[in-house]
Amino acid sequence: MNFRALQYFVKLAELKHFSKAANACFVSQPTLSTQIRKLEDELGVSLVERAPRRVMLTPVGEDIAQRARHVLRDIEHLKEAAQRSKDPATGTLRLAIFPTLAPYILPHVIPSICRQFPDLRLQLAEEKTADILQMLDQGQLDAGILALPVEDEGMEIEILFEEPFVTALPSSHPLCDKKMISVADLEGEELLLLEEGHCLRQHALEVCKLAGAHERLDFHATSMETLRQMVAANAGVTLMPVLSVRPPIPITDNIVLRSFEPPTPKRTIALVWRNSSPLGVLLRKLTASLKVKPTSLLKP
Repeated sequence: MNFRALQYFVKLAELKHFSKAANACFVSQPTLSTQIRKLEDELGVSLVERAPRRVMLTPVGEDIAQRARHVLRDIEHLKEAAQRSKDPATGTLRLAIFPTLAPYILPHVIPSICRQFPDLRLQLAEEKTADILQMLDQGQLDAGILALPVEDEGMEIEILFEEPFVTALPSSHPLCDKKMISVADLEGEELLLLEEGHCLRQHALEVCKLAGAHERLDFHATSMETLRQMVAANAGVTLMPVLSVRPPIPITDNIVLRSFEPPTPKRTIALVWRNSSPLGVLLRKLTASLKVKPTSLLKP
């Protein structure tokens, strides 16, 4: 089976457009079309529904596109294994982090990684959890930093640390009079939350359920910074991971932070990678540089 044909077909499945797929593969459209037709002839099935204005995959085409992605991923693994056998700590490491952690953990870990692996080039991406897991599965990433739980089929998981939550309150809020608060203190409160797709939203909803609080339904933020500014504008209260409110993150006017009394709501952060990856040894070594201690930042 022609390796190039699989590459062309996967790109067509992604872009759903012959011309765009050909350009992305740096070949002419007739070349790409010919290779895909040869692939169909070899398999004895139609992979693509060809219409004047659109391209659709047949049901078997969808299945084969997914399998082809795995084949191409495994071929990349062969190349990586050969290259990494020479020196695992050189080359590029593709690492993704979810948005409510990425900007806050990187200042704490990048200097240590650079010292530990001076010849390693980090290619960083900020993606939502579901996208990171899909990109890992398809071989577009080497590893991801995620909040547990995650679907771990075929994945290696190394726990890095537990990150507590704090409550962010407008400075006029009655709870500001307390040095620490309990989850029960949030009973009846209306919490500002992130939109669907952010794992932090689910964590906050779990705290709401425990506390008897509820979410503000007429507003859902797209980022942590939006949540922060909404609290500063007296629009409500929210939960924030401790790394997002401690140095080097600047203090925001009109916001008071309060830690929780034990048991403290928290999230568990882990490094995740495919258990078939040739980078397993390197990634286990990398965890030492990623194990920050956010609990030490809880002191006012």
